[in-house]
Amino acid sequence: MINPIKISLSIKDFDIPYDRLDVWVTEAIKVSSYAKQELNDSNLPLSRSRIKKLIEGKNIKIDGLEVKDPSFKIKNSKLITIQFPLAENSIPLPEKIDLEILYEDQYIIILNKQAGIVVHPAPGSPNGTLVNALLYHCGKSLEGIGGVKRPGIVHRLDKNTSGVMVVAKTETAHVNLCKTFSNHDLDRRYNAVVWGQPTNNGIVEKPIGRSSLNRKKMAVSHRGKIARTKWKVLDVYAPLASLIECKLETGRTHQIRVHFSDMGHSLIGDDLYGKSLSENRHKNSTFKEKIKQIKLFNRQALHATKLSFKHPINKKYLEFITPLPKDINQLIEILKNK
Repeated sequence: MINPIKISLSIKDFDIPYDRLDVWVTEAIKVSSYAKQELNDSNLPLSRSRIKKLIEGKNIKIDGLEVKDPSFKIKNSKLITIQFPLAENSIPLPEKIDLEILYEDQYIIILNKQAGIVVHPAPGSPNGTLVNALLYHCGKSLEGIGGVKRPGIVHRLDKNTSGVMVVAKTETAHVNLCKTFSNHDLDRRYNAVVWGQPTNNGIVEKPIGRSSLNRKKMAVSHRGKIARTKWKVLDVYAPLASLIECKLETGRTHQIRVHFSDMGHSLIGDDLYGKSLSENRHKNSTFKEKIKQIKLFNRQALHATKLSFKHPINKKYLEFITPLPKDINQLIEILKNK
C-alpha cells in the first residue's frame, strides 16, 4: 500500500445535504469514483467511526484549516482534504511461534489454531498469543487495520479450543468478513465430547449474557442476546459420554459451552462450566477407573472442525475442514475401550 495518500473533495461537486463533517465525508466517499478508486487500490474502506478518528486526529482540513470536531457544520465551506497517515506499528511484539497455516493470500489467512494459545494479548497473557505469532508470520504484508498494522481478528476461539479460524490481513477484507459473520453468511461447525447422552439431534435457542454471579462467566439469561445452536450426536460412548457436532447460527461468547452446560451435558474438561461425573456414581470398577482417566483431560473437549464462506474480496467459495486433534482422539479411545 502506498502511504500516505491524500484525497480532496470539492463540496460543490456533491449533491449531499450540508451536514456534520463526519456524515458528509462518509457519504461523499461512497459516491466519489475518484475517492473509491484511491481507497480500493489501498485496501482502505472507510466507516463513519474511522472518519471520526481521522477528524479527531487532525487528518481532515476544511479550506486548509484543521478541524477536530466531527460535528462541525460544513455550510459555506468549499474544499475538504483528507490525509491518511501511515499505519502505526502495533503495540504487541512479533514472536516466532509455530502456526499451522491452511491457506493464505494477500487478504486473508486461514489457520488451524492449537489448544492452549490465546488469540489476543490481555493482562494475563501479554505475549505468546496468536496475534504475536501472526505479526511475525505476516510481517510487512499487514497493510493496516483501523490505521494500525495488525491482523484483523474477525472471530475468536477460546484459549483451550482448537480448530479452524480466519484472520484478515487488510482493512477491506476485515470489513467484509465482519459483515459475513454479522449476517451469518457462513457455515461454522464444531465437534465436542460431552458428558452423558443428549437426544440424537436438536436445536437450543436460549439467550446468553454475562452471569450475574460470576463476571468471568456467561450464562443463559433472559437479559442476554439470542443464541442458537444446532447439534447432532455423532457417536455414543455409553453410559459416560457422546461425541456431537454443533452448528452455530449465532456467535455468542462460550455459546456451545454454556448451552450444553445448561442442558446438563457439559463438555468434558471444561473447568469453567463443566460438571463431571462422580466415580462413585458407578459401582462398576471399570467405569470408575475410566472416569478418573477422563477427568485428567485438561481442556474443554471442543474443536472447530469446519469453516466455509465466500472470500471477502473475490467472492470465491472457500471451505476448510480440520480433523480432531491428537488429544481429543486419545480421549475418545479411552471412552471406547471396554
